[in-house]
Amino acid sequence: MSTIETPDWVKDAIFYQIFPDRFARSETVTKPTHLEPWETPPTVHGFKGGDLLGVMEKLDYLAELGVTAIYFNPILQSAANHRYHTHDYFQVDPLLGGNAAFRQLVDRAHTRGIRVVLDGVFNHSSRGFFQFHHVLENGTDSPYLDWFNIFEYPINPYDHSRDPQYAAWWNLHALPKFNTDTAAVREFLWESATYWIQFGIDGWRLDVPNEIDDDEFWREFRRRVKEINPDAYICGEIWGDARRWLQGDQFDSVMNYLFTKAAIGFFVGDARQEALVEGVGYYPIPTLSAPEMAQAIEKVLALYPPEITQVQLNLLGSHDTARFLSIAGSDTSALKLATLFQMVYPGAPCIYYGDEVGLTGGKDPGSRAAFPWHDRSLWDADLLS
Repeated sequence: MSTIETPDWVKDAIFYQIFPDRFARSETVTKPTHLEPWETPPTVHGFKGGDLLGVMEKLDYLAELGVTAIYFNPILQSAANHRYHTHDYFQVDPLLGGNAAFRQLVDRAHTRGIRVVLDGVFNHSSRGFFQFHHVLENGTDSPYLDWFNIFEYPINPYDHSRDPQYAAWWNLHALPKFNTDTAAVREFLWESATYWIQFGIDGWRLDVPNEIDDDEFWREFRRRVKEINPDAYICGEIWGDARRWLQGDQFDSVMNYLFTKAAIGFFVGDARQEALVEGVGYYPIPTLSAPEMAQAIEKVLALYPPEITQVQLNLLGSHDTARFLSIAGSDTSALKLATLFQMVYPGAPCIYYGDEVGLTGGKDPGSRAAFPWHDRSLWDADLLS
């Protein structure tokens, strides 16, 4: 086992997760006009026009909350509001303000002592990704043929009457998987990771990293990132036991959904809205008594070495779950108690944007509503205080 070293700054950090299209919109970022009204319920495909300068304009608010790190859902160029369908790994989406806006945000956040962590989507790209589009246009003559695993030609990525003719994440046509056995693909992904570390970000949250079932890929990822910034934070999206990746040679931590599961089981218990947790990665969630909660938490704490536990990203909800308050049937006392426990538990607590003012919402897209800056009467002042 490698010597385990994790970033000291994470051990007392308070993270705030932001879904960029839905947090804040700046009048200084020029956008197309066909946007959903900010205050309307979120939809699967609609855009509300949140941007990075909007976040920058709210840094005072975040600092007053005690936030010391922002975890952003993807910000790179994409045709999806969640931006997990990456078009360009070196360009921030123009709807968010582009690279120039991100430069301003990172610099301003750092002057406030707030770190910035990006969501990295390295398992799959999109139909609009240049190299995949090149294959669409040129078929077997494309030099990028081995960047993907393609089963037959010609490819029609918009024919949903049949399975895609290429390997795709969860068999979704919009998400062609990279062939990470190809050396050029590996280099491309490592280069994009180090580019943004050199830009000044403070770490990566890795989307579905288990899908790249190759420990050496992630070891090299870590080596290159840490060579540039030894204090960079690497957090993987793993919903269960993550010991394979937490030996000191791959990730620093994971999103601690085992913590989330225990918190819902105890603080919400039988009152949970079962339909909002069914089918989610942490399901099933048993109701826990106090002794059972203690046992569950002791088990989670014993899974990993202390150096790992101290930097686990401890969350009550995210863009991939219903909001905790909705799961709890709007019981704010459950959210208060769970948040208190989250704040004193070893590791780095992560607040999902809007939870602090009582934002509610079911599964995607419900949990991705716009932050209610437009109407502060919608804020739960008691929760915020």
